Amino acid sequence: MEAENPIVLPGDTIDPSLIPTHKKLPLRLGPGLRHIPPSVIVPTMAGQLVTDRKKNSMWVEYNGGRYVPSQGDLVIGQIHHGGADTYYVSLAPHTPNATLPQLSFESATKKTRPVLAAGQLVYARVALANRHMDAELECVSAATGRADGLGPLVGGCAFPISLGLARRLLMAPRQAGGGGGGGGGGGVEVLDILGAEGLAFETAVGRNGKVWVGSEDTRTIVLVGRALKETDDGNLDVEAQRKMVRRLLKETR
Repeated sequence: MEAENPIVLPGDTIDPSLIPTHKKLPLRLGPGLRHIPPSVIVPTMAGQLVTDRKKNSMWVEYNGGRYVPSQGDLVIGQIHHGGADTYYVSLAPHTPNATLPQLSFESATKKTRPVLAAGQLVYARVALANRHMDAELECVSAATGRADGLGPLVGGCAFPISLGLARRLLMAPRQAGGGGGGGGGGGVEVLDILGAEGLAFETAVGRNGKVWVGSEDTRTIVLVGRALKETDDGNLDVEAQRKMVRRLLKETR
């Protein structure tokens, strides 16, 4: 990933030298960018231009604004209501409900499909996203047929975070469970730091600005939520995250 991330404004033309190229992978545009044929790329919102040359992708990093579903996004949604074959899922305020086919779960059939009540949280991937249609979600990998960590989220609690922090947490691979929920990205190591202190919890991060935290200890869930909020509100660097975690642990012991 590039060390320097220039600030871009809506309507700017992206300098071709900043556009990654790859011999095998097609260029993928993430949130905040639009392609104008044949080869012009312009930002649709203000923020930092981020490129990942290994994945041949680029997007605009920003904190504010309304979440707009993009294909491939991992999201945490709440069941709004169900239909005959589809669940309708709320992703964010002022964002139309997404649809989740009831057979889009691992090994789901008409007899074994999960029965989800209104208010149930689900971890899903955006399968289809189009500005003229409601987004469609899936809780199973189309390639493997497995859940790969997606599906209903049982227990725990979901905390709101900024869209920017959500993207930073998702920038590096994560490992759920027993040691604290995985590696942070983009200078966010608060979850790793909490895990190193012996806290046992698991997390799921939604690009729509939500983090779900699960643990057998309610106090751990609350502490992780507070640590995420302080990291987000203060835009804390790694050293400040360590100091904040030590302070929170002292306050709760």
